[in-house]
Amino acid sequence: MSEQRNPAIVIVGSGFGGLGMAIQLIRSGFHDFVVLEKGDDLGGTWHENTYPGCACDVPSHMYSFSFELNPGWTRMFAPQPEIKDYLRRTADKYAVGSHIRYGSRVERMEYDDDARRWNVTLADGTRYTPKAVVSGIGALHVPSFPDIPGLDSFKGRAFHSAEWDHSYDLTGKRIAVIGTGASAIQFVPKIAERAARLHLFQRTAPWIQPKPDQPIPKGVRRLLRTVPGAARAVRYGIYWALEARAVGFTVDPRLSGPMELLARRHLAQQIPDPELRRKVTPDYTIGCKRVLLSNDYYPALTRPNVDLITDGIAEVREHSVVTADGRELEVDCIIYGTGFKVVDALMEQQVVGRNGVKLQELWAEGAEAHHGVTLPGFPNFFMLLGPNTGLGHNSVVFMIEVQLQHILSCLRLLADRGGDAIEPRPDAVRTFNDRLHRRLRRAVWNEGGCDSWYLDANGVNRTLWPGFTFEYWKSSRRARPEDYVITR
Repeated sequence: MSEQRNPAIVIVGSGFGGLGMAIQLIRSGFHDFVVLEKGDDLGGTWHENTYPGCACDVPSHMYSFSFELNPGWTRMFAPQPEIKDYLRRTADKYAVGSHIRYGSRVERMEYDDDARRWNVTLADGTRYTPKAVVSGIGALHVPSFPDIPGLDSFKGRAFHSAEWDHSYDLTGKRIAVIGTGASAIQFVPKIAERAARLHLFQRTAPWIQPKPDQPIPKGVRRLLRTVPGAARAVRYGIYWALEARAVGFTVDPRLSGPMELLARRHLAQQIPDPELRRKVTPDYTIGCKRVLLSNDYYPALTRPNVDLITDGIAEVREHSVVTADGRELEVDCIIYGTGFKVVDALMEQQVVGRNGVKLQELWAEGAEAHHGVTLPGFPNFFMLLGPNTGLGHNSVVFMIEVQLQHILSCLRLLADRGGDAIEPRPDAVRTFNDRLHRRLRRAVWNEGGCDSWYLDANGVNRTLWPGFTFEYWKSSRRARPEDYVITR
């Protein structure tokens, strides 16, 4: 039996985005909201991804909320359990827990024109009717699987890295790993130590730079905790160091020379075999695909039990994988390190705006939003990490915080003007996105000579912000009243 509830705001998801929104509402003195989380615990990506070696590839001190610094990170690049612990502690500190409803999978969100409210329907039939919705579902939560003949016929164990099967002991097993992206380069070195044989299937070689990861000594952590401004200064230093990487990505790909030189030197030092080195040397401009960080991935490829295969997969059989050149490799387990459906995660949302217009209809020509946050015809609907607000060089937590401020400024506009609905003007959305895509066309992600998950089916980048993050901060932290329509 369905049940109806009427909070003022519904937040979907309890990762960095959803928790950040909840905390900012509480800090503003607003408590009439709920957080709907499909899983059994908070953390989003950092709850679901538990594969061996899982860690952030942005320095820890930047991968946290600016209002809740963590001087206690134990490593320069925090492992998954430590990031989840940070989110748990932060949620507890701001008393978010009482607002979270676990096991609440949102199936549909539809705007009621007459009631000026959203109908948010869960899988169990429960219905919420808030005035506003904040979608914090994130982009890295719908696993992507390759389209290979015979996948369903495989009789061994098979799982995606985001749905790691910890009950299955990989020791002494013959393993096929499909994919060499951000997740794979973290778990491959860990499982290569245990596998009898590891066949690693690479479609496109990633650019990999050394990972400046090391333990943070207790003395340093104590200084960061006790010296006023020390943790903030470290964060600022990391921010500007990361921001410098964007020069080659967004200004001119030809300026990426130093980054490529660092990656090539790293490759040459870690892989002495010229044939293997040839296989793992990318043939596109650095930055076109996500630049990865690792100190142990290349050495793992040189192990005698690891076989890097670049020929592709022709088919999967009951107990084997057949390569494009006809080799049949018997395996006990297949692990998919094939990433996520980033663009599809946006497109597949069941969201219906005013006059019954579906999100897919609005985005028939491609996903876009005003500052990546709001949509014309979808009143009081806000997205976190919406179209073109992902990053290839800095921390997305920074982008999330800018978006939180944008949403709060929209809510303040509503309150100050006594309105009950706010949405962006179509011409403001058009102007913003035309400018954005003009910049993207000359950026490395379009000009670098590669195909990546940043691009949609038409080859248009719907994922990344085309400039520096301080530009996004300057342009997007406050909603411009003239860009919005407020109705009473």
